[in-house]
Amino acid sequence: MQLEQVIIVHKAGNRLSQKWAEKCAHQLEALGSKVLRGPSGPKDNPYPVFLASVSQPIDLAIVFGGDGTALTAARNLAAENIPILAVNIGGHLGFLTESSEEMDDTEAVWERLLSDRFAVQRRMMLQARIYEGHRTNLDPVSEVYLALNEMAIKPASPDRMITSMLEMEIDGEVVDQYQGDGLLISTPTGSTGYTVAAGGPIIHPGMDAIVVTPICPLSLSSRPIVLPPGSVVSVWPLADPDLTTKLWTDGVLGTAIWPGQRVDVRSAEAMAQFIILRQDHSYYGTLRNKLNWAGTRVNYVNNHRN
Repeated sequence: MQLEQVIIVHKAGNRLSQKWAEKCAHQLEALGSKVLRGPSGPKDNPYPVFLASVSQPIDLAIVFGGDGTALTAARNLAAENIPILAVNIGGHLGFLTESSEEMDDTEAVWERLLSDRFAVQRRMMLQARIYEGHRTNLDPVSEVYLALNEMAIKPASPDRMITSMLEMEIDGEVVDQYQGDGLLISTPTGSTGYTVAAGGPIIHPGMDAIVVTPICPLSLSSRPIVLPPGSVVSVWPLADPDLTTKLWTDGVLGTAIWPGQRVDVRSAEAMAQFIILRQDHSYYGTLRNKLNWAGTRVNYVNNHRN
């Protein structure tokens, strides 16, 4: 890996992650790197400016924060094939981020990156667009929205809780109508986020699959469904006189969806690329750690393992 141009982003409003960003920026600049540094948060998105201001490819993005900061980086950088080193500084669960302990010796990290002693994990993403009129109309009326975790189609109102009515098609065939709090359409990466909280399955990120999970449906027969990655999931808002249905990408508001419109969600061509520094990296270990599996209440000794 070259480190000629590097993006360094810290979680907005978090002083500790900002200090890490400043420290790493000074070290990389001493190595001859051109560094673009800035905050990322609900009101701060530095990536469009960074991408528009460079004439040469960006070699690496270093992100200090939690999973939300990493998700924002993936949405903005996946299409540019920029690998992301996400470090958990000031975050919570940290499914997507490296432990800050991996950055204790930052000089050794730069040496490892320059000598290609790391792994890259590629993760599937979703894309969504809004269409109007008949199902055969394939001229979009919106930009492309990307998500690494999930697309959520659910209402939002400042003054009351709203029940949504949504119809879902898969590859042009009506599957079900949902009355409830909305629908989640997620990747395997997102299966351990909002989706698992809504009762959906956990899917290994090495798989390519799309998971559709209803949020608090009023029908007990409405169940999560796992689809092959080539599927196109279309969702139509029904009975929405207050025009409250919204498309959310990784928890961030994307756009409104009016009656007569549909949102088509499918696998994105771009894939997020995360750098793995841990030599003992284990997905199952992460699950045990983050979800408190294997002995939170009962702990038996397994004497049968060789």
